[in-house]
Amino acid sequence: MTGKPSSEAAMTTAVTIPLCVDLDGTLLRTDSLLETLLHLLKARPWQLLLLPFWLLKGRVYFKFRMLEQGLPDISTWPWHAEFLGWLTQERQAGRSLVLVSAAAAPVVQAVAEHLQLFDAVFATTTRNLKGRIKAEFLVAHYGAGQFDYAGNSAADMPVWQQARQAIAVQLPPELQTRLGTQCVKAFPGTTAKTLLILQALRVHQWAKNLLVFLPLVLAHHFFSTSLWAQALSACVAFSLCASSVYVLNDLLDLEADRRHASKRHRPFASGQLPLGWGISLAPCLLLLAFSLAYAQDPEFFAVLLFYYGMTLAYTFYLKTQILVDVMVLAILYTCRLLAGAKACQVPLSFWLLTFSLFLFFSLALVKRYAELLIRQRSHQLQAYGRGYHVDDLVMLLAFGVTSGLMAVLVMALYINAPAVAAFYHRPQLLWMIVPALMYWISRVWVLAHRDQMHEDPVLFALRDRMSWGILVIIGCTFVLAM
Repeated sequence: MTGKPSSEAAMTTAVTIPLCVDLDGTLLRTDSLLETLLHLLKARPWQLLLLPFWLLKGRVYFKFRMLEQGLPDISTWPWHAEFLGWLTQERQAGRSLVLVSAAAAPVVQAVAEHLQLFDAVFATTTRNLKGRIKAEFLVAHYGAGQFDYAGNSAADMPVWQQARQAIAVQLPPELQTRLGTQCVKAFPGTTAKTLLILQALRVHQWAKNLLVFLPLVLAHHFFSTSLWAQALSACVAFSLCASSVYVLNDLLDLEADRRHASKRHRPFASGQLPLGWGISLAPCLLLLAFSLAYAQDPEFFAVLLFYYGMTLAYTFYLKTQILVDVMVLAILYTCRLLAGAKACQVPLSFWLLTFSLFLFFSLALVKRYAELLIRQRSHQLQAYGRGYHVDDLVMLLAFGVTSGLMAVLVMALYINAPAVAAFYHRPQLLWMIVPALMYWISRVWVLAHRDQMHEDPVLFALRDRMSWGILVIIGCTFVLAM
């Protein structure tokens, strides 16, 4: 009989005590400051040079200056779903919820308006509302021990010291231990960071860089250990550079990725991997790649530098331009062949360059065609962040199939070239490659047209048994023709 009034009193106290909630890393699975920074840099990349000068004027000035380009699309930000669900239950039980954050006031206010969950909002205006300053502010507003607080990092420790109870969200275990019994509820975070990093680097995409070895193979330098070592070093440098580009592209393309059916699950877009890790990874990988390339060969370094420059142009602007984007992708694939030739100091034929441009232009169009089919199925008229409309499907199909068959034609003409006789004793056998290649390209486009091509066609080939069978046929044909 005596336990019931006590329980009711506890429930009444819990309802009357406000629950103060942090934003970055707690309510959000991302950092609003870095989201705003990346939003600014995508629109005005040259302002990267001004960031140190803004920061010298203080954190508050820095935060508000970055809002000049406007707010990112807050509706696409990744929320901590489990924690947000619990907050909704607390609100329905009559709990007063307060959003209190060190983020700039316009950002925090926009979040509160979007969620329609909080009774009060406090944010940075003239003072950076973080750590000790946040603790002093809440004590002055509610009184020591008269509020509960949900946070996620060591910066929240001063606040928890003044709070009645602590709610830990994605808090490291060692910090959660320090809270002891004050921590009444915990929401664990993602722990498999290594796997997430590998996903962000897109290690599976490194298979594309095997093209670096092709000039060495076609030059018939099969037994030169030194040349194979140089090609391997070039492949590693290209892979590191490509991963740097992938990370940068993911950071700058967060909004578009979050609107995409599958890309929204990427580590940075989903909030599983902190944006700060990506901002550190991209330059470190690039520095390693350039160092390795410069130490190997100046001409190879120049090709890698050109490749990176093209990828930057693609990331910031060219990817939004219809057809230009797929042309750039074809050139970037061909750069791998040129890099391999420069790294191993072997000649690169006009035939191989032409074949590569036609083939990879076709495969790049496959990817765009497949993306537009998904948009059409979802009753969306345009690909977000691209220059394509669903009405372009017929034209992309025509361009892609034609370009792919042009690559087959280049191969057929190459077989009849006088230079082939110098490399092959039985060049007539190379004709077996023509129907095999024609079949593979046609099959890729048929699968794309049937909406069965849901990934990069190069990666599709690496997982497709029929593609491996055709590759074996082509490889055996080259061997028999020697």
